[in-house]
Amino acid sequence: MKPEITIEYCPKCKWLLRAAYIAQELLTTFEEELKGVSLQPDTVSGRFQILLDGECIFDRKRDGGFPEIKELKQRVRDRVCPDKSLGHSDTEHRRHES
Repeated sequence: MKPEITIEYCPKCKWLLRAAYIAQELLTTFEEELKGVSLQPDTVSGRFQILLDGECIFDRKRDGGFPEIKELKQRVRDRVCPDKSLGHSDTEHRRHES
């Protein structure tokens, strides 16, 4: 079964567009590997979390701000399909692993 991503966001903070942009980026990059990406408004003020099959892989408060899309794609790729190339987004990340 393919993994699913949930983006929990604070609607009071007006973060729906940011969550939708991130969902679009992840679905474009991982369209074959993911079951889907869902957007979930949260009742906790200031919350912005990204979960992969229920496991938090990014938390705005814990990680200090919003994710860089490049880093987020690398985190998802490393858990979902480690052998997948992310093209230009991957160059620096892969260099550090060598």
